[in-house]
Amino acid sequence: MAKSRARSWAGHLQAPAGQGQAPCLLAYSGGADSTALLHLAVEQALPGLRAVHVHHGLQAAADDWAAHCQQVCAGLGVPLEVLRVQVAADDPAGPESAARSARYAALRSRLPSGGLLLTAHHRDDQAETVLLRLLRGSGVDGLAAIRSFIRFDPGWLWRPLLAVPGAALRDYLRERGIDWIEDPHNQSPRYARSWLRQELIPRLRLRWPEAEQQLAATAARCAEAAELLAELAAEGLPAVQREDGGLSVSGLLALRPARRHLLLRHWLEQLGLPAVYDETLRHLDCEVLAVRPDAEPLLAWPGGEFRRYRDGLYAAARLPPLPEDYAVEWDGRSLLELPAGCGRLLPAGPLKVTVRLPRGGERLRLAGEAHHRSLRALAQREGLPPWVRQRLALLYVGDDLLSIAGHWHAEHKPRCEYIQSWSTAELPGLPLSWRR
Repeated sequence: MAKSRARSWAGHLQAPAGQGQAPCLLAYSGGADSTALLHLAVEQALPGLRAVHVHHGLQAAADDWAAHCQQVCAGLGVPLEVLRVQVAADDPAGPESAARSARYAALRSRLPSGGLLLTAHHRDDQAETVLLRLLRGSGVDGLAAIRSFIRFDPGWLWRPLLAVPGAALRDYLRERGIDWIEDPHNQSPRYARSWLRQELIPRLRLRWPEAEQQLAATAARCAEAAELLAELAAEGLPAVQREDGGLSVSGLLALRPARRHLLLRHWLEQLGLPAVYDETLRHLDCEVLAVRPDAEPLLAWPGGEFRRYRDGLYAAARLPPLPEDYAVEWDGRSLLELPAGCGRLLPAGPLKVTVRLPRGGERLRLAGEAHHRSLRALAQREGLPPWVRQRLALLYVGDDLLSIAGHWHAEHKPRCEYIQSWSTAELPGLPLSWRR
């Protein structure tokens, strides 16, 4: 029976299209699921098969588990690497999330370019994830839950057993007399997923025997819907995008809230920023988009912040605070890293200047102009948002302002064209003409 099941599962271990010869790295914990996946992968002779065991060090038996994994892999002729990671017990994200982040970071570090990372997630895991996401108020994308094949730089993440029930994997191991490790964390009601597994899902099965199958089917339908919504967002986003990387506020306000929020979520994903909750988007509508054009609102959420300037909406990681009374002597010969979020000064030739950040009240008379202009007025004329203006590098000789970011030069000083040296790519809202 075991061999017939192995044959019936062989289709699950057929690599996705175009990945047939990609080297395979298998995440092997020693538990039942990854043990079954390891044996099936060996039977199917997946190309370049190697295994990695991540040693979290969270339990006293962790060393024994690593030794068990080494012994199993040695018997199967599969190279195994044990990676030790540090997980902070008091991590704000919680121990489960912290361990998962550390584990995937370790696995990523060993994945060859274009390779496949195999994990043993199965249908029960999918059902549990749907329930957890549902209870957290997730939308369609969240309810799509675990995807079977996704990009995972520098390669791909493949979950070939996602449609297989967990019980079938354990039956496969028992029929072959294969041992595995039982992690006591999987039985602890302290963890949300374990509580669902031990308390809620067995009760659901009593009333709805196919509960897990139907929950997994819901995830599949949500994944299809999420793909269609992503296509819709990708088609609509260019209509509201600005050249400086922001979005047009007037363009966003012309859309229905549902369409606007869809574009915003897609935009944040493109920027590599964390997703936002519905409540954050409602605050964005009222406190950022709907305010008067000359306002300069700021709305933060965990992992990022929205800023607005005129008709532009910008999103980025939170800008670090500015230091007080920053002043550094610079000879112009080497790269000068400015405070975080303020860019850098590129080598420009022999100089003897003091580099400062704006404190307020700076003024400059440009060549061909009769009057001095404040830094604020100059920035407004060129459309520089306030958070950019506050981070411009000012070059002084003594107490005389010589140049602002190598872009504006004092009229009564030598033009010093070679001081075109300020560069930054970190600041949202920076006009294209300022990007170097």
